Amino acid sequence: MKLIVGLGNPGADYEKTRHNVGFSFLDYYLNSKNILEKWSSKFDGLYLQTMIAGEKVLFLKPQTFMNLSGDAVRKIMDYYSISISDLLVISDDLDLKLGNFKLKRDGSCGGHNGLRDIEKKIGSSEYKRLKIGISKDSSFDTKDYVLGRFSKEEEKVLQELFSFLCGVLDDYLSLPFSQLMSKYNRKNL
Repeated sequence: MKLIVGLGNPGADYEKTRHNVGFSFLDYYLNSKNILEKWSSKFDGLYLQTMIAGEKVLFLKPQTFMNLSGDAVRKIMDYYSISISDLLVISDDLDLKLGNFKLKRDGSCGGHNGLRDIEKKIGSSEYKRLKIGISKDSSFDTKDYVLGRFSKEEEKVLQELFSFLCGVLDDYLSLPFSQLMSKYNRKNL
């Protein structure tokens, strides 16, 4: 069983913000696969279990706010006995330009508080990540920037990326992660 976690903040105030691309991409992916199951509320998050290409997959959107995302991840991993090797976390990344993404096998949190909390709560930084670029604008305070919404033009770029990332996520369920990274990782534009 795979666990795919999209990071974001709960509530209407945060919908469609840069920090919520993890939530947004999960919704886009499930909609593109015509997966209509309802999200259930448990484990300090919203979760959905389904089958994709013969693989049991759990999707999780922590509802603890970004800085405490690890609570929900730890609870669902414990409940379903999911190993770290079957965890993929989808998050925003300021250091990647909008329209870019990066797959990582492990590494530091890179200053991302949601990733930092997951590492702390699961006791490891050796989990897989899909980082979605949101660019950086140093004319804004970082907190204000990540909690801001995308412009119409940015939203169009993001939707095109999401469409492409659906194939990446499909391949994640069938390919070894090293092959997935070789197939899809590319230099930042």
